[in-house]
Amino acid sequence: MTPLMTRLAARCSARCSAGFSAISSVGLTAVVALGFLVPPAVAMDQPQPEDEMMMMMEERHLSIPAVPAMPPSMESGVAPVNGIDMYYAMYGDDDGVPVLLIHGGLAHGDVWAHQVRGLMADHRVIVADTRGHGRSTNDGSAYSYELLADDYLVLMDQLDVDRVHLVGWSDGANIGFVMAQMAPQRLASLTAHGGNVTLDGIDPSVNEDPVFGQYVRKMAEDYVAMSPAPEMFNDFLGGVAQMWATEKPGGLASLRSITVKTLVLQSAYDEAILTDHARQIALAIPGATYLEMPAVSHFALFQAPQDYTSFIRGMVR
Repeated sequence: MTPLMTRLAARCSARCSAGFSAISSVGLTAVVALGFLVPPAVAMDQPQPEDEMMMMMEERHLSIPAVPAMPPSMESGVAPVNGIDMYYAMYGDDDGVPVLLIHGGLAHGDVWAHQVRGLMADHRVIVADTRGHGRSTNDGSAYSYELLADDYLVLMDQLDVDRVHLVGWSDGANIGFVMAQMAPQRLASLTAHGGNVTLDGIDPSVNEDPVFGQYVRKMAEDYVAMSPAPEMFNDFLGGVAQMWATEKPGGLASLRSITVKTLVLQSAYDEAILTDHARQIALAIPGATYLEMPAVSHFALFQAPQDYTSFIRGMVR
């Protein structure tokens, strides 16, 4: 480990360092991601002063960087799914098992631009807008993770896709947990970041968190620009918030039936999900791997996009 990594690890939050030792004590497979600490914008042969690099790493969880535009797609459109029009786009032309990226609550498929660009050269990548999000419609149905999971399974049928490597962030992780239980034969692997299966897994301070507030404001802007019903954002937000506030059936015990190869990702500075809950999820899923990402928050896919893509590659290769 380089001196910089050593110093950063030493200055990591108590949650981060305590988490690694706790994982070891329970025997859970743990991957300490310190090998990914150099930001992609900094060339290895052009070192910057250590203090400046330390500041960059330690503060990147405090904001959400802008996301680039999506690359040109191989195919995009809307598919009829369970009474709605569901937007999707496909990238790359590899013949292997596709990678399906499922976004978080209030967001849309374009938030995966970094990861699509990083994967499409040698994988087929599918993104979609979840029911009522982005360019997809809703038919008035109440939001539930079971309904959203079924939407994605029907979308796979519409696209003639038998199996996928599923990568889910936040609500996308929750959808992934349900899909892994409903139709395990449709998933080659599951990478789940920032999900929860009980309400007590949510950090109660998230409602006052400024970074999470920045995210909600940005997604409100995107909704108005993308949605077929831009005037309905407050109703949309209320419906999604009601789903967030509803206890999930089965809780942690339901995860014991998952047989899909699973990676549980957790951010050291997650604003929304408690680290102990993420560990409990990984412990509940037979054979799951747990990885705690240092120096990032719930929005790690934006804050450390190349590292995040590397974690995905480790599951889909």
